[in-house]
Amino acid sequence: MKIDRALLDKIAHLSRLEFDEKDAEKMMKDMTAIVDWVEHLKEVDTTGVEPLTTMSHEINVLREDEVKEHLSHERALKNAPKKDSDYFRVPKVLE
Repeated sequence: MKIDRALLDKIAHLSRLEFDEKDAEKMMKDMTAIVDWVEHLKEVDTTGVEPLTTMSHEINVLREDEVKEHLSHERALKNAPKKDSDYFRVPKVLE
């Protein structure tokens, strides 16, 4: 399938893109190559091939949700560059 200027203009309008003449020629060439490649994929026999839902057969391995010792205020603030009793001090970002 050949992408012509009218089709490119329609696609550009729908995708809210603008091309100058130089870029339009390159875009038509690139889009034609992409469509030709997709057309070539239609020739592959996929009879009996199950559709993929993921690219991997790996199953997520999640750890058990266990209650562990939490970080105390003292340990959390131990290496803080600036602190004020129980809080981290940070530079003001809003006026």
